[in-house]
Amino acid sequence: MSRATVVIDAFPESARRYVATHAVVAVDVIRATTTAVTAVTLGRRCFPVSSIAAAHRLRAKLDGALLAGELEGQTPDGFDLGNSPAAIARRTDVHRPLILLSSSGTQLLDAARTATAVYLACFRNAVSLGRQLAGQHPRIAVIGAGSREEFRMEDQICCAWVAAALLEAGYEAADSSTRDVVACWRSAPAAAAATGRSADYLRRSDQVEDLDFVLEHVDDVDLVCGLVDGEVVALPALGSRGRAALGA
Repeated sequence: MSRATVVIDAFPESARRYVATHAVVAVDVIRATTTAVTAVTLGRRCFPVSSIAAAHRLRAKLDGALLAGELEGQTPDGFDLGNSPAAIARRTDVHRPLILLSSSGTQLLDAARTATAVYLACFRNAVSLGRQLAGQHPRIAVIGAGSREEFRMEDQICCAWVAAALLEAGYEAADSSTRDVVACWRSAPAAAAATGRSADYLRRSDQVEDLDFVLEHVDDVDLVCGLVDGEVVALPALGSRGRAALGA
C-alpha cells in the first residue's frame, strides 16, 4: 500500500491543482481563517464569500447577518466591520450570521470549495487539526493564502505545524518544497510571525489588536472547522485511524 502524502503550497489559485485529488486545508492566519475559526468557536455561523456582490446577495437571504471583511486592506462600504478576529471575539450578538470577505483567505476557500473536503487552520487549531486529520485522507494539500506573490511567514508556520503533525502520524512529504517548509518552521513559535510583513502592516494600519489576538490565541481550540455547502462549520472530532491506515 502506498503511503499517504501531504503537500504544502500557497496562493488561492494553487487550490485548483488539488481539488480533484486532495483534501484541502486552507490557511490565512492574518486574518481570515482566524476570524472564521473564532466565529465558529463562539457559536456564530460563518459564510466566506469571494466578492462584495456575493456578500450582499447572501445578506439578503440571512436575517440579521453581519458583513465583515476587507479588500486590499480596506473595509468595503456598507460593511459592518473589518476582517477582525478581535472584533468578532468582542461581540455578543452571536445569533447574527457572519458573512466574511477577504483579499486572499476567502478567495482560497472559494477556489477550494469543490474538493472532497475543505478544512480551515490558524494558530488556534493547527496542531489539533493536523493530528485529527491523520488517516482521514490519503492526500492532503495544506495551502497558505499568499498575496502579492508572497507566501507569508505566519502562513508558512501554520502550514508547517499542520504538515508536521501529519508527518509524525506516518504521512510522507509530497515534494522537497514541503519538506523544506516543515524543516524551517515546524518548531517556530507563533511569536516569530511578529516579524513578518503582515504583522508590520497591522501595526502601520493601527490594527495591533488583531496582531495581539493572533499571537495570544495559540493551540487553544480543539476544533475541526470545515467548509460545508458554503458555511464554515464545526465538524465532529475526527478519530485517527493511525499508522496502519497509512501503509506504515
